[in-house]
Amino acid sequence: MTLPLSVAPAVADALAVGRPVVALESTIISHGLPRPDNLEAARRFEALLADRGVVPATIAVLDGELKAGLTPDELERIASEDVPKLSVRDLPVALAQGGSGATTVAATSFIADHAGIRVFATGGLGGVHRRASESFDESADLKTLSEVPITVVSAGVKSILDIGATLERLESLGVTVVGYGTEDFPSFWLSSSGHRLDWSVP
Repeated sequence: MTLPLSVAPAVADALAVGRPVVALESTIISHGLPRPDNLEAARRFEALLADRGVVPATIAVLDGELKAGLTPDELERIASEDVPKLSVRDLPVALAQGGSGATTVAATSFIADHAGIRVFATGGLGGVHRRASESFDESADLKTLSEVPITVVSAGVKSILDIGATLERLESLGVTVVGYGTEDFPSFWLSSSGHRLDWSVP
């Protein structure tokens, strides 16, 4: 199956010669931060990578096309338009209808993988919600990360989740979790969730 995927020239050139490329999600831009601060933050995210010799590839869906790397105008569209949040399950419908949207961790990982990007940086992952035994509320992020060969650098999962259950689910799905410079699993804004990690690197 051929996906309608557009890889930005700078991203494609970097991948072709083995330069570092890091994917960035777009949901934090469209849904996670207030306007107009969200656009400034998105520009800063990309600049932080570029200043370190890394090519940023913000991921989104625009006009029925998967985008790996956005132009300044496209980044502004995601920051200023009322676009839906798209997970993996939403991509077929958005593409078929020629729609646009911001990508979650799951959708960003999926698109980055198809673009050949192997590293993705984000804030907090989705996970298992509290009282999930009653609601079965679990983020698609977890299943997708078990299926996509990508390294995700994050600040753990959001603190409102059942972090212990999320870690158990990641273990069941075979997702490797490694702490970088910490032996404690973080919870987004907090450096420690109270859960120790089995593996860490200095």
